[in-house]
Amino acid sequence: MGSLIMRSQAIVFLCSTLLALAPAAAQQRMYKCVDAKGKVYYTQVPPPECLGRDTEELNKSGTLIRKNPAAIPISPAQEQAREAERKKKIEDEERSREERRKNLALLNTYSSEKDIEEARTRSLKEAQTAIEDTEKSIAGAQRRRKELEAEREFYVKKPMPFKLKQEISNNEIEIRNQTSLLDAKKKEINTINTKYDEDKRRYIELTSGKAAAAAQKR
Repeated sequence: MGSLIMRSQAIVFLCSTLLALAPAAAQQRMYKCVDAKGKVYYTQVPPPECLGRDTEELNKSGTLIRKNPAAIPISPAQEQAREAERKKKIEDEERSREERRKNLALLNTYSSEKDIEEARTRSLKEAQTAIEDTEKSIAGAQRRRKELEAEREFYVKKPMPFKLKQEISNNEIEIRNQTSLLDAKKKEINTINTKYDEDKRRYIELTSGKAAAAAQKR
């Protein structure tokens, strides 16, 4: 029975000690600040009176641990400028990533300037074949137009059959479409040359840089 009482007393003493130490631990650090009226505050947390003002962190002996400068308020114009700068930085990073991606794709596609010229030749050949095929289609449609015009002569003084009218209309549409396609195919020649000129320029620039870097490592 006596041991039980002693054990209970020990537990009560331990709990009392811990409760006594808790505030002391909480008071290990203090904050010092001065409000707009010059009043000095020493608190465990920065008081609302010092919101937006400099504060000092002190240890239990009053020694300065660090200073916490107040955040400097910025104007709406400054906030807009900051946001614009942030967006520009994101856009610049995105452009840089895209440029690196394109450069890597270029180096993975070609192993030499000769490869670029061979690819150009293949593309130009395909474009030229498409031009010739389109020219043949136009020539065929034009021959058919002459035939349709000859047939129409029979109906100068009487109603033209609906089927003939429809065929003449379709023929005119085909000639217009094929002519537009031919113009586009001819412009494609310049587009192809421009593309491979740019690929070649970038390839030389990239491989020259790699060669220079390799030379520096030697």
